[in-house]
Amino acid sequence: MALDEQTLASLKSKANTLRQDIVKMVAEANSGHPGGSLSAADIVTVLYFHEMELDPNDPENPNRDRFVLSKGHASPVLYAALAEKGFFPKEELMTFRKINARLQGHPSKKSLPGVEMSTGSLGQGLSAANGMALAGKIDKKDYRVFVMLGDGEIQEGMIWEAAMAAGHFKLDNLTAFLDYNRLQIDGNVEDIMNPAPVDEKFRAFGWHVIDIDGHDMNQIDDAIQEAKRTKGKPTLIIANTIKGKGVSFMENEVGWHGSAPNEEQLQQALKELNGGKQND
Repeated sequence: MALDEQTLASLKSKANTLRQDIVKMVAEANSGHPGGSLSAADIVTVLYFHEMELDPNDPENPNRDRFVLSKGHASPVLYAALAEKGFFPKEELMTFRKINARLQGHPSKKSLPGVEMSTGSLGQGLSAANGMALAGKIDKKDYRVFVMLGDGEIQEGMIWEAAMAAGHFKLDNLTAFLDYNRLQIDGNVEDIMNPAPVDEKFRAFGWHVIDIDGHDMNQIDDAIQEAKRTKGKPTLIIANTIKGKGVSFMENEVGWHGSAPNEEQLQQALKELNGGKQND
């Protein structure tokens, strides 16, 4: 079922806000990973502002839904969502990657409310999400666990051990998103170590697999609802995305995997994200 017009407009506005915060944070720090943060923004928006049950005033509520950013270098999109949701003041976003700041280059569960897993060592997030989902089964909780993987990240062997375990334990309360933007730090994913066909591999491990446009919020929401209806197996949502989505000169450019915009580039990005209006 399609999202109603008001909800869709609100979510698109939120995603745009997250994208603006992402480029501002990375520019202020003169360091970070804008490309994969921008590609994931629409998925993160639907999760945090439409789907997941979360209370920023009670971040450790045992019944809360969980989100694990396995590709931890995309921390700007997570921080932007947490701040927008109210887990910490938005002004703190500008401390990104600063010495002694809570918002480090990779998320730390010890320092920041709302972060479910300290990530950054690629390949580990799915295993952590498995543990959370299995604990929910054992404790008879009805929370759901979401995890976001990078397409370069799934070249890690630990991902496939975790995929096998999730299927074995029938973790139908687990949904993984694959941010399939097809670029990693060294170039095209298929040239570095081609993981395709991803769908067939995960199905072989006992997963339900859905293929979507990762920038279409109706498709994102529909896939989440389908995952919730799927019993006896975890779900992988292959989200076909564009690296650097929303900023024309960053889109599909591998150089923006881990580069910060200068002031002129920042203003151009913000102008585009503001629909052509000059940024104040």
